[in-house]
Amino acid sequence: MKETNDHDIRDEVVIKRDDNSVTLEFVIPASSDFFDGHFPQYKLLPAVAQFEVITRFSRKYFGTQRYVPNIKRIKFSAPIKPDTKIHLELTFKKEKASVSFNMADANVEGKVYSSGSFAVLTEA
Repeated sequence: MKETNDHDIRDEVVIKRDDNSVTLEFVIPASSDFFDGHFPQYKLLPAVAQFEVITRFSRKYFGTQRYVPNIKRIKFSAPIKPDTKIHLELTFKKEKASVSFNMADANVEGKVYSSGSFAVLTEA
């Protein structure tokens, strides 16, 4: 059984970063466990996997916990196929203890896959 880890994300590149925001581009390969069992004939990245990736990067770049006490808003706008180059923008609002995100296609301008914001707890 393959373990889910950072190897599920390929070619992670930081496009822009400061204390409260980061913009990344990366690929989730077809071989990732994220695609296993979800529409086997037509593989799509499940919404729960998109959110897992978002919280993983929030922890990595802002030191937030993976536990999300509250999702303020979230919208899934389009399906993500394997090997798609993703453009992810994360903004950490420390004073509001929240992270907002926009996950889009890095190669198709204006094609948004998901967006929203959620409450976070910071690492102790």
